[in-house]
Amino acid sequence: MDRAALARLAETLDGIRDVHSLMVLRHGVVVAEEWWHPYAPDEPHTMFSVSKSFTATAVGLAVDEGLLRTDDRVIDLLPDDAPADPGDNLAAMTVRDLLTMTSGHGTDTMNFTLTNLHVPGPSWAQAILAAPVTHEPGTRFVYNTGATYLLSAILHRLTGERLLDYLTPRLLAPLGIAGATWEQCPQGIDVGGYGLRLTTEDLAVFGQLLLQRGTWRGEQLVPAAWVDEMTAAQVPNGPDQNADWEQGYGYQFWRCRGGAYRADGAFGQFCVVWPERDAVAVLTSGTTATAAELEAVLECLGETAGSASDGAPADDSRPDDDGSPYSLGGRTVALPRGTSHVPLEDFVRGSTFTLGPPDDAAPAAADGPAPGSPSDHAASFLRWRTVAVDRDGDEIVLSWTVEDVAEQHVVRCGVGRWVLGRAEIDGEDLPVAGAAAWTAPDELTCRLLGRGTPFALDVRLTFGGDGEGRRVEVAVDQNVSFGPTALLRATGIGAAR
Repeated sequence: MDRAALARLAETLDGIRDVHSLMVLRHGVVVAEEWWHPYAPDEPHTMFSVSKSFTATAVGLAVDEGLLRTDDRVIDLLPDDAPADPGDNLAAMTVRDLLTMTSGHGTDTMNFTLTNLHVPGPSWAQAILAAPVTHEPGTRFVYNTGATYLLSAILHRLTGERLLDYLTPRLLAPLGIAGATWEQCPQGIDVGGYGLRLTTEDLAVFGQLLLQRGTWRGEQLVPAAWVDEMTAAQVPNGPDQNADWEQGYGYQFWRCRGGAYRADGAFGQFCVVWPERDAVAVLTSGTTATAAELEAVLECLGETAGSASDGAPADDSRPDDDGSPYSLGGRTVALPRGTSHVPLEDFVRGSTFTLGPPDDAAPAAADGPAPGSPSDHAASFLRWRTVAVDRDGDEIVLSWTVEDVAEQHVVRCGVGRWVLGRAEIDGEDLPVAGAAAWTAPDELTCRLLGRGTPFALDVRLTFGGDGEGRRVEVAVDQNVSFGPTALLRATGIGAAR
């Protein structure tokens, strides 16, 4: 692995919008790292389904402690949640079937929990176990976040503590991982299949532990046999041998071409481990171009890293002379392209526009967030009632109100730079970053990044009305989503100035 290859990787990732961080380890040494500004090393990031791999690791620890076996029946481990008449397929379902996503369900059973995502009521486990089990367990791969939730619920019942608390003394603390959080269901059970938040370095340390077959600083934190079993291809998951999503599935791990494997979360959260190259690569992102990301990483590691037996890194792949990892050039998330000022701004600055109801054509309102998207605040933008633009020096100030709330929400946007701040959305005080540009003589685009998440919003305001901007067309789009990305289309009227 040489610096030229790492630089090419960074350039490729630059061309994929909304890559947030990259860390590459070789022979246990961080050889390159980068955070695309405004994302930062100390900010935990939403991991989505990377969480599943931590859940599987916890199952392995519990197996090693004698709390359960992979051939234990699910209904025996969750007797209070199982239906009175489970049927043959549910009765046959085992822990291993949950681990390998071969539970027998025909679809992702998390859909059965969405109506009570944050509302107390029937338990998620009851809802999932009530779902039809249409296939014989162990015979068919169906990606199923509900299966991972059941693993978390099983561990919660067996240990008497939440998954995060179980993992902390056994795994996280010995690895130096502090400050991890995990979303819980209304019953106080960690969701398991998503909801974990970690820093990039935390995830890289986890990857290095796996590469070392569970050993860390002389201590066997995870049984080596479990790491081998967990990361091996346990079941087939597709016929295309050229597709990295069809190389086989382990215990909540995906196999890759060339002998690598990965923890994989929505919108480009990756921890790629390649034992033959003695290498680990970690990415956080907010993109749908996940196949291109993974291809770039595998190409970099596969073509330039050599084999695990190569010994110490060559001179051009070592950290910089001061001992720090190779710098990839101080990169930044792409800013809105345009000019800093147009004459129309003088007319619209300081005006408040009252919005009519959302256009019928806007495809936004979904019944609820999809599995793994509890931090997607898309629905709140359907409730915008006013919007205003002002200027403070070299910053554009975007503000809005929502229905039934008098308080104004304000985000400051740099022109040609990112401005860090916070915004209250759906009652949560969230870290954000904003940037803006006039992308046409009558159009202002503000980009808002949800720091620590994959989500970004493009707020496009197109002004009209007698050349004085008395009318505005508002379009709010999200970069990635489990549902529609077009969140709001509405028209606003401002008072004449």
